[in-house]
Amino acid sequence: QAPLVESGGGLVQPGGSLRLSCAASGFISEFYPMAWFRQAPGKYREGVICIRASDDSTVSADSVKGRFHISRDNAANTIYLQMNSLKFEDTAIYYCARAPECSPRALSPGYGLIEVWGQGTPVTVSP
Repeated sequence: QAPLVESGGGLVQPGGSLRLSCAASGFISEFYPMAWFRQAPGKYREGVICIRASDDSTVSADSVKGRFHISRDNAANTIYLQMNSLKFEDTAIYYCARAPECSPRALSPGYGLIEVWGQGTPVTVSP
């Protein structure tokens, strides 16, 4: 089975909300930093938000701060991305990832140490 499987993507209106799920298997996600990335057609991959394993503290990109929230359900081995106040520019394919750390550099362009990715789930923000 795939180590990470995203679900919950779809069409949502501007200002609306959506919750993405990332089901982990083959490892216990509670003990790893986890992150969400996104990529829109013709644009760079953007680190969105991550959560630490040590204390569940989070780091988020400025573009989503206050609107997006990451959380864990350890009993379900699942990571969530709650997206609120969605904007047109949030339209992208969203990817879940297991990260070696949760830090601003882990979300930065060119960070190449992430080895475990989900397949992605598309989110379209449109009236």
